[in-house]
Amino acid sequence: MVRRAAACWSVVALLCTAWSATAIAAPAPGAPVAPVAPPRAVNLDSAGWEYAPDPANAGLRDGWQAGHGAATWSAVDLPHTFDPQPDARTFHGTTGWYRIRLQRPTDSPAGFDWGVHFEQVRRVADVFLDGRRVAVHSDPYAPFTVALPQLRDGRPHELMVRADNHKAKEPREGWWNWGGMTRQASLVPLGQLSVDQPGFLPRRNADGSWTVTVDASVTNRGSATVTPRLAARLSSPSGAPAGSGTATSRALAPGETARVRFGVKVTGDIKLWGPGHPALYGASLSTGTTGSRSVWQRDSARIGLRTVSVQNGLLEVNDQPVELRGASIQEDVDGHGPALTDSDINGIVAQLKAVGANVTRAHYALDQRLQAKLDQAGIMVWSQAPIYHRDRLLETQAQRDVAISTVRAAVLQTRDHPSTITHSVANELSVIPDKVPGTAAFLSAAREATLDLDPTLPTSVDTLSYPGYARQNAYAAFSLLGINSYFGWYPGKPGHSTADIRSLAPYLAQMRTMYPNSGLVLTEFGAEATMTGPASEKQTYAFQSLYTQDVLKAVAAAPTLSGAIYWTLREFAIKPAWDGGAEIPGADRDSIHHKGLITYDGRPKPAYDVLKKDIRSTAVNRSPADVAYALGTRVPDGQRGPVGFGVALAILLAVFVLLLVDVWAFRGWRLVALEEARDARRAARRRARVAARAHALALEEAHAAGSLHASDARRERDRVPAAVA
Repeated sequence: MVRRAAACWSVVALLCTAWSATAIAAPAPGAPVAPVAPPRAVNLDSAGWEYAPDPANAGLRDGWQAGHGAATWSAVDLPHTFDPQPDARTFHGTTGWYRIRLQRPTDSPAGFDWGVHFEQVRRVADVFLDGRRVAVHSDPYAPFTVALPQLRDGRPHELMVRADNHKAKEPREGWWNWGGMTRQASLVPLGQLSVDQPGFLPRRNADGSWTVTVDASVTNRGSATVTPRLAARLSSPSGAPAGSGTATSRALAPGETARVRFGVKVTGDIKLWGPGHPALYGASLSTGTTGSRSVWQRDSARIGLRTVSVQNGLLEVNDQPVELRGASIQEDVDGHGPALTDSDINGIVAQLKAVGANVTRAHYALDQRLQAKLDQAGIMVWSQAPIYHRDRLLETQAQRDVAISTVRAAVLQTRDHPSTITHSVANELSVIPDKVPGTAAFLSAAREATLDLDPTLPTSVDTLSYPGYARQNAYAAFSLLGINSYFGWYPGKPGHSTADIRSLAPYLAQMRTMYPNSGLVLTEFGAEATMTGPASEKQTYAFQSLYTQDVLKAVAAAPTLSGAIYWTLREFAIKPAWDGGAEIPGADRDSIHHKGLITYDGRPKPAYDVLKKDIRSTAVNRSPADVAYALGTRVPDGQRGPVGFGVALAILLAVFVLLLVDVWAFRGWRLVALEEARDARRAARRRARVAARAHALALEEAHAAGSLHASDARRERDRVPAAVA
């Protein structure tokens, strides 16, 4: 009976356990059950793309999207550009078409749709599926995803992308107007819950510990109301667990989106990311629903723990004032344009490392593959949104909204990368934004949007350099200011000349006076070079070398500057008939920007060695003495070296000896002065006695001669002692 009773209770307990587990795991009514792990994305770069040029822009009219017309197709891989050579005939734009056959992956679990994620299409993308337009995307520098629920049927479908890079004068861009599917594409699973570009943002707490803030926007793509649950995990550079955390969103109705932020404390020994020690942590985010172990989406990233701030006007990385040295880059390789291969990316990183750069800069968010390599190499990135000379397109609220969207896209692409040290919102806007309402409004809104998406990094903006303009409040609000200087190369503006390179040093001092709290970095300087000749003649290699040397001397003499970034490491295509600014009569004009230190076909110029030598002789971390010189303060005793301590001790001993000499001299002078006073009194008394005797003798003689009465003589004799006294 005991065995039977125990068996009955065991059966009851098992049934209760099964029932409770079923109740906990039950999804919301109508919601499909997701697998524990979602399916993986499928890379489409070499999945059978075909390309057809459309120079007459006749594809839409002739129905290419529906398989009509006379398109000439050829096989291509992604990334791809219409014409990898900078051809003046296509600079202002053309059109091209891409097509691929897609089918739902055979191992797709229930509840998942699929879509195509495009890293970049320049400039406007029209996306068609089986002849019907399903999406239009018009930002050439922002990634986007197109959902394709039609793939549910499991049959093959034809996806077509019409890329149009026609461009007017605005918006201005300082690089070639490339067209095509210039970055990667992939087939991605889309579950009932989706997260768009989550961020993993490290910050150090007041007690010295570290927390990674997870920032995610969650959307309910399903047909039932659900409560999302997000779970994050961290792993150390060695792969060991380094922390975890979860958060729950509010309940989301179908189609709703909610932003979720929560922190994950980092455990274990802290390994910082920085130049020379690029330690990378793993971060993952699993998105599911409450009461279920199922996962609808999983995101991952390689992140780094580091602090970036501006203190007393100096840029600091990991609490150490730094001296940036490097060169900017453009995603433009001879023969490929911006359609970079893995080999091209490795080559760019290798060139930066060869010159010794600890920082680089670009006018737009870099290819994710390229910036990941920079993360691994420990090369910092001055990241920037492609808002360039765009004041005319910031006048209306609608125009500013478009620009802010571009800024947000740039921040979302770069904020997870530890190499990113700042988010610059624009390049070379008006020098007087306080008097240009649209520009001022944009700068304020862009700064707020950047801080909202990534509060761990200083905000920045890159400015034109013309002397003689007053301080601008719109620029003073930024933690970092980039100074684009071409003193000694371009002539400048009337009344604001930049023709003389000797004006650079006073200008840098003026910027520090106007913006005492902002970090200052020389973000652009350079000179064109295409020929041999004397250093006194612009466009020569010798001039470029001397110019680079002179600018770096001015930088070294400006201690409150936090570094300099040459423009650019390698030549790139910019626009047809580019003159470069030298204004040499009869000089050849082409489409290549010749300020690069390496030619378009990969040959270093002499100025390359000038920059390389300067970088090799400049430490990344600034010494205490250098920082004290920059701030105008003395070096703390505890940070002095043995030489400095010896010098300070010698100075103190010299001062002590001088004090002893002063005391000895004063005592000697005092003794001499007292002796002289005593001698003077003795001499005065001697003179008085002599005078008294002489007077008495005279009286006696007068009395003897009978000229004085006896009583008068006595009175005269009585007055003598008083007179002597």
